[in-house]
Amino acid sequence: MKTKEIAKRLAELCTKGDFETAQKELFAADATSTEPYETPAFEKEVKGLNNILAKGQKFVSMVESMNSLSVSEPICSENAIAMTLAMEVTMKEKGQMKMTELCVYELKDSKIISERFYM
Repeated sequence: MKTKEIAKRLAELCTKGDFETAQKELFAADATSTEPYETPAFEKEVKGLNNILAKGQKFVSMVESMNSLSVSEPICSENAIAMTLAMEVTMKEKGQMKMTELCVYELKDSKIISERFYM
């Protein structure tokens, strides 16, 4: 797949909130995921698709309800994709939260090898 095709599929799945399918389909087995900073619940960086999937499942388990979710049109270069992800969620322990992140994905051999989130 070309970068634009991957970007289109990624945005399509993320818009539906189907992050796990996006990861399983589009990520390399040795991909990394980097958050803006470490929190008590999440490390700053995790390595490997299985750990990325576990991080996503942990986040989902902390969410009481997804109130809104939007994804911008992706911007692509030859080996990178950038888009914004905005969500309003009600967390089980913390109540309602609004989050907007810039998501940057690096590709190699038609697979996402890294994702970085910026607030």
